[in-house]
Amino acid sequence: MSSVSDPTGTTSTALLTDHYELTMLEAALAAGTADRRSVFELFPRRLPEGRRYGVVAGVGRALDAIERFRFDEQVLSVLREGDVVDSTTLDWLADYRFSGDIWGYAEGEAYFPYSPLVVVESSFAEAVVLETLLLSIYNHDSAIASAASRMTMAAGERPCIEMGSRRTHEEAAVAAARAAYITGFATTSNLAARQRYGVPTAGTSAHSFTLLHDTEEDAFRAQIASLGKGTSLLVDTYDVTEAVRLGVELAGPELGAVRLDSGDLGVLAHQVRKQLDDLGATTTRIIVTSDLDEYAIAGLAAAPVDGYGVGTQLVTGSGHPTCGFVFKLVAREGEDGEMVSVAKKSKDKISIGGRKFALRRLGPDGRAQAEIVGIGEPPENDGNDRPLLVPLVAGGQIVGRETLERARERHVASRAELPLPAQMLSKGQPVIETQHVGG
Repeated sequence: MSSVSDPTGTTSTALLTDHYELTMLEAALAAGTADRRSVFELFPRRLPEGRRYGVVAGVGRALDAIERFRFDEQVLSVLREGDVVDSTTLDWLADYRFSGDIWGYAEGEAYFPYSPLVVVESSFAEAVVLETLLLSIYNHDSAIASAASRMTMAAGERPCIEMGSRRTHEEAAVAAARAAYITGFATTSNLAARQRYGVPTAGTSAHSFTLLHDTEEDAFRAQIASLGKGTSLLVDTYDVTEAVRLGVELAGPELGAVRLDSGDLGVLAHQVRKQLDDLGATTTRIIVTSDLDEYAIAGLAAAPVDGYGVGTQLVTGSGHPTCGFVFKLVAREGEDGEMVSVAKKSKDKISIGGRKFALRRLGPDGRAQAEIVGIGEPPENDGNDRPLLVPLVAGGQIVGRETLERARERHVASRAELPLPAQMLSKGQPVIETQHVGG
């Protein structure tokens, strides 16, 4: 798979980083500390305000990006010409290959405050340069996945369609489609997501297609002739009632669906359902779009709606476009060769030192009770707890790739084991607490 930053999958990802990562490297090389064994962790200090759980996404994209994190001559020339780092550092970067180990939460998994989502073990130099790249991928994709999970949960058995490409950066749109699919969206409108990741795509027409023709009837006839009677007709360009009548007249009861994109969707859905049924089109579905979010979807639960198209609110994280993940050094080699826990103590931005291990504590009913994070050693498993960290990179080799279908299955299972308050859209605290043990 290619990363969204490079459709061909051949370009280096090494410049998708911050200047100061490389100046830290230069100083560490000069000080003789660059090779110290180190443990970095990527984690959230908190969930976005009011959210009860989050969802991990971007793991596969991050692995692709790590594999292509190489300082080739083109990249080195940028650094050389910009006088970003000295010649010693450039020589070191020219030979860069990540050779350490990375563990992490698998894609689609739920997470909570201080969940150790990624654990990187290597030399300081090899790990520190990955900070920005990992944070940018995980923060974006997990924000989309967390919002999408709330939407698919609110939708229940009704399918959600991702259609937010025109509301975000063109490359972020591809990543958003991928993240939404992991958390239960059925299809996307984005063809690049189909090409790169195999996400199913769907789509029919917009208002411009109707306006192109002299009459709505001409437009409907053309669409049905091209796409078949099972197509979805957009019925709110002019008059909804007349468009529905016309659509059924032209396609018959086999008309696949009608789409509503404006107005009071709940009221319109009831009116259109009755009209369709009266016309004999009892199997014609009603799809609604128009700035939907999880709250609007939940509000339409009692309406005769068969599917939801979601755009802007999805690709902007439904009010939380980032997760606030951080990447911190939590342990490093001391002068005696032993590992030393280190932690940031700044007000409101503390980290907890020591290499972490995590499991999801489950009750007798299989419901999650707590996030147990062991410091320095794995926490004791009481028999039915579920370990959360899986190997992603071993000795520099990618070992954690998996299919999106596996991630989708994991998300369904992970969300299902959360306590019932996870299904509430109202603001609240995380549905399970994070407990640190050991250290």
